[in-house]
Amino acid sequence: MQLMRLGDPGAERPVVRSDEGTVYDLRPITADIDGPYLADGGIARARVALDAGRLPELDPAGLRVGAPIARPHKVVCIGLNYRDHAAETGAKIPTEPIVFFKGTDTVIGPYDEVLVPRKSEKTDWEVELAVVIGAKTRYLDSPAEAASVIAGYAISNDVSEREFQTERGGQWVKGKSCETFNPLGPWLVPADEVDPQNLGLRLSINGVQRQSSNTDNMIFAVDHIVWYLSQFMVLEPGDVVNTGTPHGVAMGLPDKPYLRKGDVMELEIDGLGSQRQELGQA
Repeated sequence: MQLMRLGDPGAERPVVRSDEGTVYDLRPITADIDGPYLADGGIARARVALDAGRLPELDPAGLRVGAPIARPHKVVCIGLNYRDHAAETGAKIPTEPIVFFKGTDTVIGPYDEVLVPRKSEKTDWEVELAVVIGAKTRYLDSPAEAASVIAGYAISNDVSEREFQTERGGQWVKGKSCETFNPLGPWLVPADEVDPQNLGLRLSINGVQRQSSNTDNMIFAVDHIVWYLSQFMVLEPGDVVNTGTPHGVAMGLPDKPYLRKGDVMELEIDGLGSQRQELGQA
């Protein structure tokens, strides 16, 4: 089962996609897939309604695919969480998770246009596993408790502008929060259907594969990340946590092939679907 949101920006309708690929309207049980819905047992209720045949079938043809979660309070990101990515950037292996934020308005659909910022010369890609929080979370006692507060998983593209991020002083947020810089989706897959530490993830630019790895190469596993974050902030239902990217970003390649208008990014993670974005110009 996969949860999705279909329709124009700001007017998406919630749907559920069965394992056979049929799409059903979730509006009989919720107006949207958001934090309150997830906190109220929304995934379990969707599963019950789907199994009971209480949801009308919906034809998705011609409908835009939006981000699978509406209005996250926070987009929290983990930097340098794969050893090979840390190595390609010349950074030391972190001893604690590196934490930063993206603006929540960066979240767009998985096939929406991504805009190269004005004056940008170093726009970069990052395929990542995204965690969506399903319950209010604070001060977890151990990483083992994290599973109980995760609603599900999705693909995230943590698009970044490296000059803004690392060469302009201050915090990374300047290179992370440009408009359209967080395509998410297409699906939110329930946590009990995913092994987050055994997922292949891949990204290609203009048909050339640039990233290929597995989440078992993370320095800090998903459960550790969620536990760690809960010691410093309250995670709200619907919050998104981007868990880091493997090697193969433009910044780490010899020819530094940063993104330009007209380039095409294609991403996939095992069991979580795929994304495709064409680059435009802001």
